Amino acid sequence: MNKRITILIVLDLLLIVLSFYFSTLLKGVSFSSYFWNYLYGLILFSGVWIITSAIYSKYSYSEYSSLKVSGIIFKSNITALALVTMLMFFTRTDYYSRFIVFNTILILSVSEVLIYNTWIVLKRTRVLPEDILGKVERRVKRTTQTLSSTPIVDPKRIQSVQRAILSEFDRDVYCFLETNTNLFSDNTLIIATTTYFNIANQPESHFGTIINLKRVNDIRRINKFFEEVNLKLPKGGLFVCLAETQEQRKKRLFSKYPPIFNRVYYFFDFLLKRVFPKFSITKNIYFVLTRGENRVISRAELLGRLYSCGFDVINESEINRQYYVVAQKIKKPYFDLEPTYGPLIKLQRIGKGGKLIKVFKFRTMHPYSEYLQEYVYKKHSLEKGGKFKDDFRVSTLGKIMRKFWIDELPMLINLLRGDLKIVGVRPLSKHYFSLYTQELQERRIKYKPGLIPPFYVDKPNTLEEIMESELKYFDLYDKHPLLTDLRYFFKAFYNIVFRKYRSK
Repeated sequence: MNKRITILIVLDLLLIVLSFYFSTLLKGVSFSSYFWNYLYGLILFSGVWIITSAIYSKYSYSEYSSLKVSGIIFKSNITALALVTMLMFFTRTDYYSRFIVFNTILILSVSEVLIYNTWIVLKRTRVLPEDILGKVERRVKRTTQTLSSTPIVDPKRIQSVQRAILSEFDRDVYCFLETNTNLFSDNTLIIATTTYFNIANQPESHFGTIINLKRVNDIRRINKFFEEVNLKLPKGGLFVCLAETQEQRKKRLFSKYPPIFNRVYYFFDFLLKRVFPKFSITKNIYFVLTRGENRVISRAELLGRLYSCGFDVINESEINRQYYVVAQKIKKPYFDLEPTYGPLIKLQRIGKGGKLIKVFKFRTMHPYSEYLQEYVYKKHSLEKGGKFKDDFRVSTLGKIMRKFWIDELPMLINLLRGDLKIVGVRPLSKHYFSLYTQELQERRIKYKPGLIPPFYVDKPNTLEEIMESELKYFDLYDKHPLLTDLRYFFKAFYNIVFRKYRSK
């Protein structure tokens, strides 16, 4: 945008000089002599012209309507003319020729209207990608030669889809959709809606792809919306959605408002949009004030909601500060009736006997992050200590809480309930548990998990070393249960306090 504004300002300065030149030709005087005599006046006039153009957003408008653009130019130039006239009157600059001044403004205004509207026409005609009709013709030709049953794409549909998308979005978005979907197929539904009612009215398994071009941030019941999309798609069907992520929102607000004020605004925005929804006592206030629109949603929450609703994310891209996701239906939604959204969460972990227990913790990850373990493992694998590399699910506050084990304090509830003991292996999620060998899986479910794991005694770096450390603990525990736990407790205490052992 800054580059375009610079180009338009330079173009305006060039047009001012050319308009002045043509005015001298019409008057029949020497351009060079008039130019030097009028130089300071031209500089002042150029400044007034550019300032009024900026005030009326002539350089930064986003409308493609010729009438709209012409109106902006007209208002801006009339204002500039009025200011110049006032300056000439009050400064008593009688030696300036009214013919030269007014003809320069007239020629300049006509030139701007012609150039801007020509640009709009060119912008409108830029709807066909390179050789798109040639691609269609070749596709038809191949279809005829191979007697394929692939349906022929109607060129009129191609053009109508292109016009519809490019009227609201830029070419990068269009190219992303064209690359990742059958954009022109009759089996592709392209909508822009925030209500699941418009999805519920569609026939089941009729569309192979559903593209929603409204932000997820403005959908009041996001999971219900995603579940409806899942219901309407066949297995393997594609769903494309977009959102402004929490990180993108922060950048937008900081760039939109001046320094200091942007931090004050962001603080209250954070309080209302991120803190209020997480507490039952303030949640209703949040929905009354916002009606569920323009909510803050992190990348982790968006992807986690998609996975919880039966989708697998196959592509994602940031385009013009919006986050676009292509997801594929792989199964039915979980229909989770107890999503972990508040500050105190209950995580499903595998306990003694293979029984699923609910482990209490303070939230350190963005909501719905628990559904992304397999996704993060495939994308980032594990680092030293057995944690995920570059785990974007962990919030900034969460990193601080993990460093000082504040997040694990609620696990004392599990200790009192008898789900955990003081020393023992970590309670693992289903996905993490599946990474272990069959031997260790069978061994693990014979014992209660613990608050203080063998990790703080052996400090293993890899998953293999973690498994060796746990097997070693089980072998010692089988021989001397109480003595082994006492040894591990004091050894872990020494390593944590004096040797600064930490898990990330």
